[in-house]
Amino acid sequence: MKENKISRKNLTIFLTILLLTLSLLAISSNVLDDTKSKTRKRVACIGNSITQITNYPNELQIMLGTNYLVKNFGVSGSTVLNSTFRPYIQQEAFKKAKEFLPEIVIIMLGTNDANTYNLPNIDQFVNDYTKLIYLIQELITDPKIFLVKPPPIFYTGLDINNTNLQQFVMPRIEQVAENLELPTIDVYSSLIKYPEYFPDGVHPNIQGGKAIANKIYQKITTETTKKQNCSILETGA
Repeated sequence: MKENKISRKNLTIFLTILLLTLSLLAISSNVLDDTKSKTRKRVACIGNSITQITNYPNELQIMLGTNYLVKNFGVSGSTVLNSTFRPYIQQEAFKKAKEFLPEIVIIMLGTNDANTYNLPNIDQFVNDYTKLIYLIQELITDPKIFLVKPPPIFYTGLDINNTNLQQFVMPRIEQVAENLELPTIDVYSSLIKYPEYFPDGVHPNIQGGKAIANKIYQKITTETTKKQNCSILETGA
């Protein structure tokens, strides 16, 4: 009986120590995860359904690796124009994107603005896009912003079409980029020869998502290398 009491006592002590150890390990793990999260460069992907429901942000995360944290803030049906039923600037996702405090922002909007119903207000595109960008530039992280020329629109049978995108939206995206001295990423030219990547004429499949992510990845890494080289030259190292 005495041995049993001792054994039970030892077992109780052992379990207590084990629980304390596991608790400390869990706390340490959480601290490490938080620290790691804070040191990763945050990338916000802003856009419409081409961002929200496709795999491009996930693919971009894989390509950029563990030093980056990529988050998807796409909203299906959203537009640059504030006169439509779903302006991106008014969406909850935009608020969350700003709260994320990104250091890099990828904006791929304009496809829904190419709807024929939106063309009467297309002259407001530059002004509305500029307002959206200004709100991002106000963030304390002073994020690097990339404007994406969205992928082509292949036949959909809808009022959204590639002619509208080319004639009315693309030149205005270029104008905003020039006015604000922002880099552009030309996804359109990269995918115009691949209609098979767009089963419904608008949304890219897995291959299309990878192609978009790769184009964005190349631009981000190129700009990062340029910045690093400039820093080296400035310090004289």
